[in-house]
Amino acid sequence: MSILVVGSVAFDTLETPSGKRERVLGGAATHFALAASFFTDVRVVGVVGDDFLPEHEAVLTSKGIDTTGIEHVPGKSFHWTGSYVKDLNAAETLATDLNVFAAFEPKIPESYLDTEYLFLANIDPVLQSRVRSHMPNAKLVAGDTMNYWISAHRDNLLKVLRELDILVINDNEARMLSGETNSLRAARGVLALGPKSLVVKYAEYGSAAYFSADSFGDGLDRKQFRAPATPQEEVVDPTGAGDSFAGGFYGYIASRGAETQGKLTPEVFRKAMFYGCVLGSLSVEAFGTDRLQRTTRAEIDQRFEHLKEISHL
Repeated sequence: MSILVVGSVAFDTLETPSGKRERVLGGAATHFALAASFFTDVRVVGVVGDDFLPEHEAVLTSKGIDTTGIEHVPGKSFHWTGSYVKDLNAAETLATDLNVFAAFEPKIPESYLDTEYLFLANIDPVLQSRVRSHMPNAKLVAGDTMNYWISAHRDNLLKVLRELDILVINDNEARMLSGETNSLRAARGVLALGPKSLVVKYAEYGSAAYFSADSFGDGLDRKQFRAPATPQEEVVDPTGAGDSFAGGFYGYIASRGAETQGKLTPEVFRKAMFYGCVLGSLSVEAFGTDRLQRTTRAEIDQRFEHLKEISHL
């Protein structure tokens, strides 16, 4: 079953202990789409400028990703400049040039309206709500957010959370959103705001899922589930790790949709978290999207089996 991701398609200028790169292909929707494309059909809605060339779009289309929904407008594409020199786990934003992304109004092509799985990447919650209203037949809706929307647009964000089957955020965002300092209380606090399920990313410490009685439509109270991170000898660029995690996670869920008749099951959810960890670990091994561009499904499955081996009795 297909996934529609709505979010940023951008360029990043990055500096890490491994070096510096100018204007590499990035953006939340880009990393998500590439990761998800290993599992299912992916459609993208975003906006780019004149500097987004056919060679950049080919990075997506070469993986079978449908780019009909990427709008090309005059101007420059979204450009983020960041540094990880001080701390690989905390990006230092040096410049954010929204450019054409500042006036982004998602336009859903007619051919996308039958999409079964919707992912609302990190954009203005007003736009997330608008997209959700245009996709009433989506079987499952997941989304992401960030500290800026949590602090400055909380009321609009809360409306989005009540529409989500799955929220995927990091530990700091969960604490900020809930107002709690303890990770378990923070997760419970976020669930109380409306999403049916919550996935919290803990960087090199893996990820955890937290469930409500509505997570799987059976009213059962389930405990949390944790997936370990894949051991990494070297991290080159962590920029797209979280979005790649989300793409691998949600891509696997969508790939099982035909078997589960579009219903989310605990078994699929747990396995999806392992695939999310695998795709996140692959993405950090090179700058921008370079590692995902040359990744194979065989590599993904091999790393998945290794993760199972080191985490199971």
